[in-house]
Amino acid sequence: MKPVILLVDDEDTIRLFLEKTIREEGYEALTAATGEEALELAMNELPDLMLLDLKLPDINGIEVLKRIKEEIPEVCVIMLTAFGDIETAVSAMKKGAFDFVSKPVNLEQLLMTVQKGLESQKLTRELFQLRRRVKLDLDANFIPGESPQMKEIYEVVKRVAISDTTTVLIQGESGTGKEVIATMIHKYSPRKDKPFLEINCASLPEELLESELFGHEKGAFTDAKSQKIGLLELANKGTLFLDEIGETSLTIQVKLLRVLEKMSFRRVGGTKDIKVSVRIISATNRNLKVAVQDKAFREDLYYRLKVIPIHIPPLRERKEDIYLLLKHFINQYNKQFNKAFKEIADEAYEAILDYPWPGNIRELKNMIERIVLLEDADTLEIGHLPPSVKEGSISLSEPSIIRRFEAAFSRPLPGDGIPFEELLSKAEREFIVKAMRESGGNQSKAARMLQLNRDKLRYRLKNFDLDRE
Repeated sequence: MKPVILLVDDEDTIRLFLEKTIREEGYEALTAATGEEALELAMNELPDLMLLDLKLPDINGIEVLKRIKEEIPEVCVIMLTAFGDIETAVSAMKKGAFDFVSKPVNLEQLLMTVQKGLESQKLTRELFQLRRRVKLDLDANFIPGESPQMKEIYEVVKRVAISDTTTVLIQGESGTGKEVIATMIHKYSPRKDKPFLEINCASLPEELLESELFGHEKGAFTDAKSQKIGLLELANKGTLFLDEIGETSLTIQVKLLRVLEKMSFRRVGGTKDIKVSVRIISATNRNLKVAVQDKAFREDLYYRLKVIPIHIPPLRERKEDIYLLLKHFINQYNKQFNKAFKEIADEAYEAILDYPWPGNIRELKNMIERIVLLEDADTLEIGHLPPSVKEGSISLSEPSIIRRFEAAFSRPLPGDGIPFEELLSKAEREFIVKAMRESGGNQSKAARMLQLNRDKLRYRLKNFDLDRE
């Protein structure tokens, strides 16, 4: 990770010149023209080093230095001073500044001082970069929420984090923010300064997943040319996040159960038990209770994982959060793309509220990113929305089916009756089409969406002549 340097000077030419120089030297550069702007940037971005002018239009550099050292003492501060302010600069060093550089700036001297400042705090800086990365990852993905469901989840997260040996199972649809909740639990726990490692169990075949989790000894299999330390060992004293735990094989499940019960395991091909202290947080969008009934997931492991179950509701069930999320993502992408969206038109907001968001927060975030990137406006209008959101087209492809069901339930059945079998058959077909579309044609995933086993889904695909489509 490149060191981040915050340049603070009210003179545009100096600030731009220093920014260009710093970037050419391979550093990341942030700039501020006032003391207040510098303080806000420093608190939000956590730079490694600041080049701070003594004379600023609102707050003097000494006051900025004092407040920075109170809030984030790890930051290395180098003062920029005119020749006549040397005495003040020396005073600043007594208050925590690393050094000072006189104006007009000698570039060679400046870069040498910056390098020394970063090297003098190398260990602190490495820890600080880790802290910044966790903070920025959390801030970028944090799910602001005012709905009763999310407030309750945040309270559970705080309580669970304190009891740092308890296993947690986070359940919810794709895109609801399960990884963010896992990160929050780690961040607020006594393990926060230890490793937080994660792996997506669905992305690897069984043999590779086993090796990644448990490690292997040299010669354990054909390609094992050297010993490999697994994630369980690397996460010792920290947290291991197992995403998509429901996709693991029964063989892996047996081994994970042993880890949870004894906090020990063996590397692949190993004979020695390795003891660890790891908090395991797992997540899934699969209904594990159904998977247990279908014999696809071990019941004993299920109950060991769900000591503390957290269910994140889909976005359509907590519409109170949509406005906050919209503002959060609009602000985020305004900064990223230098745009100026400020308002959301009533018609656009109503369409957004009415849409069921099958992709949840991830889908909403992606939509806002696309709109802010491509459109130049200060108000998000309904014309900016994709057709699916404008038209609510996530509904079944034959809306008459929905209307006919609604009519049947809203008033007495007509004397001549309703085509019951036909309605049920059409609704069943449309739900299968919908699941196959949303799963990208993945039959296993579509079956889970409909809480069917794969054979039952295949039978229906064939029955409705959808298997070739």
